Amino acid sequence: MTALLEIDRIEVAIGAVRLLDGISLSVDRGRILGLVGESGSGKSLTALAALGLLPLIGGRITGGAVRFDGQDMGAMSEAGRRALRGRRIGFVSQNPMTALDPVQRIGAQIDVVSRLHLGLTPAAARARTLELMTQLRIPEAAAVAEAWPHQLSGGMKQRIVIAMALAGDPDLIIADEPTTALDVTVQAQIIQILGALVRDRGVALLLITHDMGVVAQLCDQVAVLYAGRLAEEGPAAPIFAAPAHPYTRALIGCIPQDGMAKGALRGIPGAVPGALDFPPGCRFHPRCPRASDLCHREAPGLIPRGPDHVTACHHPEGAA
Repeated sequence: MTALLEIDRIEVAIGAVRLLDGISLSVDRGRILGLVGESGSGKSLTALAALGLLPLIGGRITGGAVRFDGQDMGAMSEAGRRALRGRRIGFVSQNPMTALDPVQRIGAQIDVVSRLHLGLTPAAARARTLELMTQLRIPEAAAVAEAWPHQLSGGMKQRIVIAMALAGDPDLIIADEPTTALDVTVQAQIIQILGALVRDRGVALLLITHDMGVVAQLCDQVAVLYAGRLAEEGPAAPIFAAPAHPYTRALIGCIPQDGMAKGALRGIPGAVPGALDFPPGCRFHPRCPRASDLCHREAPGLIPRGPDHVTACHHPEGAA
């Protein structure tokens, strides 16, 4: 069966610089795909490609394709892509502090989505807005709808952004770091809300995050990006139980655990290289404890490690 969103070996460039190199992902209704990696790995760029928004930053798809519900997004007109965004594809932006218009009341910003994409009257749109706000556990929804963005907390603003993403009744939600800059308690609430949306509404969710702990709690599938390439992809439970790529293992090792001994939590030495400084061979090899001469010379292809589980590593974890 065809997945709702298919990203098929896409290559993305800005000018002459290639930033994404052969990324393939898919997510279907009622499923959550976690897209993880450090800053600079290409997560948000992948989201922009899926949304058809690369031209806004001067980018373009130079290879592969993005398909939504079987339709090639690259073959659509801009008007066709615009009709999908907001209606069938909802987007939760990275920073709720700047996602809202400071000179419009909260309710009006949610109303406009259902008026534009669902053709609702002003009264029907406001009724839908209040219903969504209540479902997202926003107390005194009618009063909050009349508030200005600066009057709300970060966690409340994030709920409003999610309400805006849902107002068009989408089939797919792309959430870019939806828990960043929120305290731990609010993060947990947002995670619960997103999980409930997928279970109750059957939407597909592409969750972009650097937080492997969030992925472990919420996601069915996980895809790990590093320096514009896919390092590992597959079902979340097997990957967390037995990660094949050293980078995946290192990311999991950064998750704090109850009862962890002092000094046991370790970071990953070095940093993700910039696009102008991608090393030859495997791009992770300068930071990898398992790197060999082969890793310096040749980029690894994706190899199977289990059902629907692949990794791009010459020396995967667990191999001889």
